[in-house]
Amino acid sequence: MSTTLPAVLLDPPTAHPRTYLVKTLGCQMNVHDSEHMAGMLEQAGYVAASPAEAAAEDADVIVINTCAVRENAADKLYGNLGRLAGTKRARPGMQIAVGGCLAQKDRAGIVERAPWVDVVFGTHNLDVLPVLLERARHNAEAQVEIEESLQVFPSTLPTRRESVFAGWVSISVGCNNTCTFCIVPHLRGKERDRRPGEILAEVQALVSQGAIEVTLLGQNVNSYGVEFGDRGAFASLLRAAGAIEGLERLRFTSPHPAAFTDDVIAAMAETPTVMPQLHMPLQSGSDRILRAMRRSYRSDKFLGILDRVRAAMPDAAITTDIIVGFPGETEEDFAETLRVVEASRFASAFTFQYSPRPGTAAFDLPDQLPKSVVQERFLRLTALQDRISQEENQAQVGRTVQVLVAEAEGRKDEATHRVTGRAADNRLVHLAVPARATDAPRPGDLVTVTVTHAAPYHLVADSAVTGGTFEVRRTAAGDAWERRRAGGDEHSHGGATDACGTPGPTGPVSLGLPTLVRR
Repeated sequence: MSTTLPAVLLDPPTAHPRTYLVKTLGCQMNVHDSEHMAGMLEQAGYVAASPAEAAAEDADVIVINTCAVRENAADKLYGNLGRLAGTKRARPGMQIAVGGCLAQKDRAGIVERAPWVDVVFGTHNLDVLPVLLERARHNAEAQVEIEESLQVFPSTLPTRRESVFAGWVSISVGCNNTCTFCIVPHLRGKERDRRPGEILAEVQALVSQGAIEVTLLGQNVNSYGVEFGDRGAFASLLRAAGAIEGLERLRFTSPHPAAFTDDVIAAMAETPTVMPQLHMPLQSGSDRILRAMRRSYRSDKFLGILDRVRAAMPDAAITTDIIVGFPGETEEDFAETLRVVEASRFASAFTFQYSPRPGTAAFDLPDQLPKSVVQERFLRLTALQDRISQEENQAQVGRTVQVLVAEAEGRKDEATHRVTGRAADNRLVHLAVPARATDAPRPGDLVTVTVTHAAPYHLVADSAVTGGTFEVRRTAAGDAWERRRAGGDEHSHGGATDACGTPGPTGPVSLGLPTLVRR
């Protein structure tokens, strides 16, 4: 059972506030959960580690929010914990907490394997983190608390967000699908939907604080409404959220092809604030493998969805997820995946080698493929997608795009004298700023530029330095970013009506989809 959060957890009133760092491994849902963890810690009196402290992992409390989707998830966790063991020995009073999907799965086994961990908590009881930290300090022993079902809807918890101009809004948690490769339903539970009024109130609150982009988030986002029996709820939600005054960009992730209906396509096309971008997981192009995966669609239906989306939104950029080497996949099955990828013309793809996960139905399937076969197919797939991505991006050269400038998303920006952000279709754009610009764009501002160069996974817009288009529109989001930089605290909030954010409480801001993963 969850424990009531005390107002302050610091020991004597004169003590310096304890610092914290939240490290996030995994998906967008984990990113959003990390924001709640940070919000609860700040409400309890902790303060975020500075960027320099975070880079050095120098904090009084380090929380690792884990993923369990891939086989190497445990390696990542225990690699982090092994490194932190020495840090903890050198820093008396330091605490380490582990939460998220792997914590939900492995439970007390984490402390057995890494006895220097102080707290383990699961996906269903995020709210207990501050209490468990204090209890571990008081009792001088590890505290493990895992619930089997959701205790508190995460969106009701305090939130610390890094970005004031773009944020996640969770519309549901959990998943009702039974994909044989996926452990998420076991760890996150059945789908639970928030009421539309709560979601719209949260979006409105974000906009009132300066956000101009919101991403609706769910494990299977387009099945929203199943819990209260409204099959058209997601399309209605897109229209209602998109109509909120001051919101300029609305996105969502991730949908499931089986539940993707034409009313959603119509809502996307007819709502100007819904961006021309769609992440649609394919997983495999082989109907036989899709059946073995329990993916309740086939390749023709998938391609039909893409055709209808592009008919309604010709400029839409579509991305996907693909798994290579599912048990029993033949060369003919893989050829079908290559065929569908070629036909789909994805802007980019998150490609994965099949990872056997204990607890999933696929774990016990016969005909597990040799690693060498999977690797060879993986390389062929990524080579194909790299070519398609380059061709699709090359077609963007000469086009004028509007870029929402982000903060610290371009790793080479300082050296190249550029800033980085996302176009409406979510493509990453590095854009040059004139040397004597009198109105330099701030994070959160919108800049209109012309694309001058293309690479497989980003665009370059140097039109400003060649005498071409460069128009800055200063926004309320840029104003909010400037106020925060001047010392205002506009990223720490409590309650369901003003939770917001993009990735990690101590990490760089990333609008839209995560960085491409190649394994």
